[in-house]
Amino acid sequence: MSDILTQDQTTASAPVSDTEIVKVERALIDQSAQAPLLFLYTSAILWLLTSTILGTIAAIKLQQPDFLGGVPWLTYGRVWPAFTNSFGYGWASQVAMGTGIWLVARLAHVSLRRPTLLIFGTVFWNVGVTAGVIAILAGKGQGIEWLEFPGFVQAILFAGFVLVGAWVATMFRLRRPGHAYISLWYLAGAFFWFAWLYSAANLMIGVVHVHGVVQAVVGAWYANNFLSLWLTSIGLGSIYYFIPKVSGKPVHSYHLASLGFWSFALLAGWTGMTRLIGGPLPAWLITVSIVANIMMIIPVATVMVNFVLTLRGNYNLIYFSPTIRFVFFGAIAYAVASALGLVSSLRSVASITQYTNFSIAHSQLLIYAFFSMVMFGSIYYIVPRLVGCEWLSSRLISLHFLGAAYGGGLVILTTLLGGIVQGAAWNNPEESSSLVIQSMAPFIVGRCIGWIFLIFGHLFFALHFLTMLLRLGRPSGRPTLFPTHHEEGAH
Repeated sequence: MSDILTQDQTTASAPVSDTEIVKVERALIDQSAQAPLLFLYTSAILWLLTSTILGTIAAIKLQQPDFLGGVPWLTYGRVWPAFTNSFGYGWASQVAMGTGIWLVARLAHVSLRRPTLLIFGTVFWNVGVTAGVIAILAGKGQGIEWLEFPGFVQAILFAGFVLVGAWVATMFRLRRPGHAYISLWYLAGAFFWFAWLYSAANLMIGVVHVHGVVQAVVGAWYANNFLSLWLTSIGLGSIYYFIPKVSGKPVHSYHLASLGFWSFALLAGWTGMTRLIGGPLPAWLITVSIVANIMMIIPVATVMVNFVLTLRGNYNLIYFSPTIRFVFFGAIAYAVASALGLVSSLRSVASITQYTNFSIAHSQLLIYAFFSMVMFGSIYYIVPRLVGCEWLSSRLISLHFLGAAYGGGLVILTTLLGGIVQGAAWNNPEESSSLVIQSMAPFIVGRCIGWIFLIFGHLFFALHFLTMLLRLGRPSGRPTLFPTHHEEGAH
């Protein structure tokens, strides 16, 4: 009996294990981030649905110009920029902020303090995006890519971002001493870079009022870096977190990851002037941008080698892990988009692809096939930890993936091929404008079909997310995996 009492006393007084401490710490972080993240994600998904409607209208109007022809607010010249801005600022930027906040909190081991202020920042952001989209549809937008919102809207957005970004800076400053994960560098860099990009571009255009060639340079610089230094940085930081996390393996090479980050930070900001090849700019400026695009092989190669070698031996995760399936798809899309960006930056290729649908396809490849797919995978991992239950149905996740992958792939592929055909035709002096337009017809039809897939994929995703908000998912325990996992009996 005395032996038993001694054993019980020893067990009761045993110190708490490090694993238990980590679990408690993560639970506290998730609890502190629950309200602002769910608000950000909900707002982002509502804008995803809104932008899907606008994008579908724009695609139909390319095929049927008379569609909604009696509604001046819905002319193609207004619907298309309304779509790109609602998608870029409504969906992409908000889901980037939400995922970035959660990842920084987890990596820095810091809970969010006074998270209500983050909600206020999100409200400011949504008010700004709503006002901006309405202004564009009313014909009051500016004619600069990704900067179409009027000046007062830009000020509202910046105020909202400051309220959100300040907490990221605070968490980064208060992070636990010691090793800083490579994901944390990408995420911290993204929030700093966006604040710099957005403020600098709007000051140059809205306050200094630069004109002519200088305005074109500022616009191209901002448009390129909105996709690269802002969204791509968040996407890469997320991949660097989720692939090791889900696979249970550390990043293959931290030195390789460091080389990738610093070369990306050094080169990405210089690549934007390839958008203006052939324009009235100094030749050296275009040449520097082309060289930077070619040298982007370094960060892209290091990132992809790290991803592939980290996942080596665990490729079966693609078949049953929703997070890995979406994230891996995004990683491959990033490599493809980078390769196309490199090739199209060459003057000989740009003479065909410049100012065609090819450029639109390349942007969509980055912002949807890469970034958005990674964010979908991130949401499938993060939300269960915020609401305390697992996703309701693996079938709904599969339908979402199929709609997003096939729909987005079809839209991008038809737009890409159509751009090449369009560019080749414009360069042929014997081709009339009417024949060029007619040659685009099959690609426009394929683009519309792709949008139908996207509508269903996004609806399945939104409805599934709604069940999580209502806590209708499965009780916490095993994560929601694809059926392949149970059939094969894998981990």
